[in-house]
Amino acid sequence: MEAYRKLLLLLVLLLGRASTSVLDNRIDQFELDNSSENSCNLPDTLLQEIKTYQPIVNKIISGIVDGQFAGKTWESLSQLVDTFGARLAGSEQLEKAIDYVLDRMKEDQLENVHTENATVPHWVRGYESAQLVTPFKKNLPLLGLGTSVGTPRGGIIADVLAVESFKEFESITPDQVKGKIVVFVPQWESYGKTVVYRSKGASVASKKGAVATLIRSVTPFSIGSPHTGGQNYEEGVKKIPSACITVEDAEMILRKYRRGDQMTIHLEMEDRNLEPFVSRNTIAELVGTKYTNSSVVIVSGHLDSWDVGVGAMDDGGGALISWKALTFLKAMGLRPKRTIRAILWTGEEEGLWGGRAYKDAHKTNEKEEFNFFFESDIGTFEPRGLDFSGNNDAGCIFREIVKLMSSLNATDFETPTDGGPDISHWTSRGFPGASLMNKNEKYFWFHHSAGDSMAVEDPKNLDKCAALWAAAAYVVADLSVSIPKDVID
Repeated sequence: MEAYRKLLLLLVLLLGRASTSVLDNRIDQFELDNSSENSCNLPDTLLQEIKTYQPIVNKIISGIVDGQFAGKTWESLSQLVDTFGARLAGSEQLEKAIDYVLDRMKEDQLENVHTENATVPHWVRGYESAQLVTPFKKNLPLLGLGTSVGTPRGGIIADVLAVESFKEFESITPDQVKGKIVVFVPQWESYGKTVVYRSKGASVASKKGAVATLIRSVTPFSIGSPHTGGQNYEEGVKKIPSACITVEDAEMILRKYRRGDQMTIHLEMEDRNLEPFVSRNTIAELVGTKYTNSSVVIVSGHLDSWDVGVGAMDDGGGALISWKALTFLKAMGLRPKRTIRAILWTGEEEGLWGGRAYKDAHKTNEKEEFNFFFESDIGTFEPRGLDFSGNNDAGCIFREIVKLMSSLNATDFETPTDGGPDISHWTSRGFPGASLMNKNEKYFWFHHSAGDSMAVEDPKNLDKCAALWAAAAYVVADLSVSIPKDVID
């Protein structure tokens, strides 16, 4: 460790390009990773067993990235989204897409192809319009947020109150808020930190008498495009319309408000909530040679999307690599000891409803049934590796498996998982799981917007993600040992 520290210091002195804080961060991360690795004490027999999978892993990767399956995942994804477009939970498009995938899974000769019901919200976007009417007229592109109520017929015309943060809003009295449209313009920090304004903004503003909320789209970059997403009304608080507007318009409104300009907006939204809808999780298997009804390895992504764009990135790519991982393994004649089960979740976007329904339906024997969970839901760009949630023993095993992915240059290992929302129903309780790490720096540029299209999906990178998914799932499913877990009931 001391030699590593001295080497970094020497490089900094020679190059003069890294600050002390950057250096400290690199050393801290190295110490963290090194400490985790040093805490591993796997038997030599298990370490050697994992290493014996290298030729099989190379075969899987070669076949998908450079061989007969190259480009097939992108081709299947493009056919799906070009045929059905957006797939909002409760929509006819989603249910037709589910039927389509079922038929194609059967054509791929996968096993136990079926669906399992999941009740999902049924929110419908209607006519939406926003216009700044004073001090000048300007159309404000917007997207209503999932579960938002609509405006009264003819819309709302109200003065604007704009703030940057909830903390700033706390200092404003209800008398100042009453009857106004509140515009929240938070700075982008990260999706996890900034999204709270989208999810809670309506209720926070309603408590002080606001008639509607408009939220700066949750994205670090914009070219005049609004981003949608879910929002949650607090119990017992009056429901008011809520929508996202573009970064450009939100920041302009905040600037003008801080200068003392009076602004009035005409907002009209015909969005509505219908009765809950019974949708379906889509499931197929590659049945194991030894453990057919227990110790199942799950690979997953969600098939539903928002109703703008076509959901190619969020999460068509994740769904397709989970489905096609099984297809390609079967075509290669590779059948592991444990069953690999692909699940294409429904109703993820509006609250992880598909995962919740599946958890409830499989609760009785879940400790015996499930060995490991994979989920891809944060893009399918060039893969970097896999992140992990689980106990230390499981992490030690999985770290060694990730090392096998060197031909993809995808050997990064981090914890905990970042892109596994549906599987959090299990990983949050001690089941081991992993999600895809990929070079997705621009993911939130297109997320939940009209920009989520096939144009952001690269065929080669999608192949690499499918290869990583198939290879990692195969090794986990074929090991002589189950992945350890500490399940909290």
